Amino acid sequence: MRLASLLLLTTALSACTAGPDYQRPATVLTPTYATPVATQAADATWWHRFDDPLLDRIVDKVLAQNLDIAAASARIAQSRAAAKAAGAALLPAIGAAGSASSASQSLHSPFGAAANQLGFPRGYELYELGAQASWEIDLFGGLARQRQAAVAGLQASTADEAAVRLSVVAETVDAYLQLRGLQARLDVAERQLAVQRALTDLIRQRVVQGLSADRDLNRAMGDAEGVEASLAPLRTAIAGQVNRLDVLMGQQAGSGRADLFSATPIPAAIIPTGSANPADLMRRRPDVVAAERRVAAANARIGAALADYYPKLSLGGLLGFASVGTAALFAGDAVQASGGLGLRWRLFDFGRVDAEVAGARGGEAEALALYRSTVLHATEDVENAFVRLAEGRNEVTTLERQVAVLRQARAQAQSAYESGAVALIELLDADRMLLAASDRLVEARAGEARASVAAIRALGGGYQEV
Repeated sequence: MRLASLLLLTTALSACTAGPDYQRPATVLTPTYATPVATQAADATWWHRFDDPLLDRIVDKVLAQNLDIAAASARIAQSRAAAKAAGAALLPAIGAAGSASSASQSLHSPFGAAANQLGFPRGYELYELGAQASWEIDLFGGLARQRQAAVAGLQASTADEAAVRLSVVAETVDAYLQLRGLQARLDVAERQLAVQRALTDLIRQRVVQGLSADRDLNRAMGDAEGVEASLAPLRTAIAGQVNRLDVLMGQQAGSGRADLFSATPIPAAIIPTGSANPADLMRRRPDVVAAERRVAAANARIGAALADYYPKLSLGGLLGFASVGTAALFAGDAVQASGGLGLRWRLFDFGRVDAEVAGARGGEAEALALYRSTVLHATEDVENAFVRLAEGRNEVTTLERQVAVLRQARAQAQSAYESGAVALIELLDADRMLLAASDRLVEARAGEARASVAAIRALGGGYQEV
């Protein structure tokens, strides 16, 4: 009856959980972004919308083999184990124990001398076998708060893994787009070099015919050499992006897939996926989710620290057998049992609990500040990405018109030069202007595609509704 009353009392007390219950931090955001950009429904595999099978295969390989993603997954396993251990601390612990010992008392010891005088043997063998159990009653919720902190930590690790996954995939797509942009720029330069060489051959013929001076030939040859010199940095940058993709795919730099060195058109920019409501960043962006979960964990640690102000009760028990011989080990009279209630209370510890509580409150304040900072930086990322994407589209449109006009002007300049109506310098200027504008155009197209990736990344990438 006393035991039942004690259990009812401890159960009632365990409902008193120390510390504040968690409330999600309130963050006031505007209903829309400053830069209006159309968005589509979220897509978990957003990179497929570039419609590039090679890119799809690269991303699949990255997701399977990237070492940063593997490390983040391993951290989830660690956090899951910690959460499981914190949950197990709320339950009784039951174990088995056994021992066998042999002893022989000295005749010069009190026990040995007494046994000898009374005719008892001085030596004996003792065998013990049984089960023991212990249970810390979570009177004031300290263990429950620790479990809440561990679960929130697991959720933060899961969100961190999603953030790493999003970051690595976005970096992979960005590297691929940079590669295609560099290859397009190399193609423009090589085509311009062919034009320059053809022009040089034409001028050489005119020099032989006495229609042009040697200085015109030297000037044309110098321009051709300048264009050719611009090829080396582009080839170097291309090799760098291929090496970057190698490492992202979890393989040695320099392995270099042959199909990556074959130039293909720059994939067109895609429309960002995600909500146009900034408040949705709170559940879409994994780094924001992770920061919020760390606030929840820090809040739970305050309760765990406050619980140390109160007493802790534990129950313990033992049920087993003990005998001086194996023959009677499992006999009825060899049964032994014990039970007890333990109390532990940190009454005087010279402010250690106060310090632990203050540290826990400071940890929550830090986590809250980092969470709010993460939210603000997330909105900054989105606004910057939207502006970059919108202005990138304007730049591409303008450059397309410029290149079309300059291409026509260049053709007119060559016709005029061949007829002797203009000097060579005008034709060379037309070449330089066309080369510069064409180079900027392909770079802008790659930049627009990269800006769409940055916008998707800023919005939190693709996600599945839960």
